Amino acid sequence: MSRPLRKKLIPMKRSTGDIIFSSLLLLPALIMTIVFIVVPIVDSVIKSFLDFRIKNIISGQPGEWNNFANYIRLFQSQKLMGAIIATFSFVIFVVILQFIFGMILALILNSNVKFARFIRSIMMTPWVVPTIISALIWMWMFQPQYGLIKYFVGLVSGGEITNFAMLNNPKTALLGIGIAALWKQIPLTTLLLLAGLQNVPDDMLEAATIDGAGKTRRFFDIVLPYLKSVIKIVISMAIIANFKQFPLIWTMTGGGPDNSTTTLAVLSYREAFVSNNLGSGAAVTTIWMLLMIVVILIYNKLLGATDID
Repeated sequence: MSRPLRKKLIPMKRSTGDIIFSSLLLLPALIMTIVFIVVPIVDSVIKSFLDFRIKNIISGQPGEWNNFANYIRLFQSQKLMGAIIATFSFVIFVVILQFIFGMILALILNSNVKFARFIRSIMMTPWVVPTIISALIWMWMFQPQYGLIKYFVGLVSGGEITNFAMLNNPKTALLGIGIAALWKQIPLTTLLLLAGLQNVPDDMLEAATIDGAGKTRRFFDIVLPYLKSVIKIVISMAIIANFKQFPLIWTMTGGGPDNSTTTLAVLSYREAFVSNNLGSGAAVTTIWMLLMIVVILIYNKLLGATDID
C-alpha cells in the first residue's frame, strides 16, 4: 500500500506576513477614508456641473448636466471674488497672529515662570469650549450697547465713543470674528509649540550661552531649527482650520453686514441651502477646496525651501 501523500506547508516569509498584517490594520481606516471623504468629494465635484436643486432630492430626479454654467455664473458675480478676498484676509490675519502669540506664550511657559502648570491647565479652556458657545460669548462681548468691549473702549476713550458696534460695521466685522477665532485657537498652538520647545537640547543652549550668544541669536539659530517640523504642522493645521471656518462666522454675523464676512464657507452654504441651488454650492466648495490645496502646497514648498535647517 502506498503511503498517503502529506501536503507540505510552505512557510510564509516574515516580510510578507508583516505586509498582510499591516494591510489588515490599515483596511478599516482606508474604507472610512474612501466612504466618508473620497466619495463625498467626488460626488460634490460631479454635482458642481449639474443644475441640481433641493427639488431634485425631494423628487429623486437627477440633476441636468449644464457644463460650466455654475462656475461661469459665480465668476460673473461679485460674490465669489468678495468671498475669496474675505477668506484669505481672515486666514492670513488669524494664522499670523495665532503663531506669534502662541510662540510668545510658549516661550513664557517654557521658562521658570511661577504657576506654569496651573496656567497650562486653564489656558486650554477656550479651545475646549464649543465653537457655537465661543461665538455667543463674543457676540455678547461685542454687543454695541452693554458689551464688555464697548465698556473698555469707553474707559480708554474717556466716554467719547458711545456706540462701538464692531460686528455691525462692515469695516470691522471680520476683525471681530478674527479676535474670537484667535481666542479659541491660540491655546492649542501654544501647547504644541511648548511641547516642541521642551525637546530643544539644553546642552546646546548652554554651549551657545557660554560662547556669548544672546537670547535672540539662540532663538533663531537653535530653537527655530529644532521647531521647524512642529511649526510646519502647527501652521498647516491653522491654515486648514481657518480656511474651513464656518460655525463661528455664521453664528456671529451670518456673513454680514453687507457681505463683509461672507467667506467661501458661508457662500457655499448660502448657495446650497439658502438659494436652494446645490449645484452652485458644490461649485463654490470645489473652488474652495482647490484654493486650500494650492495654498497648502505653496506653503509646504516655501517652508521646505527655507534655510531654517
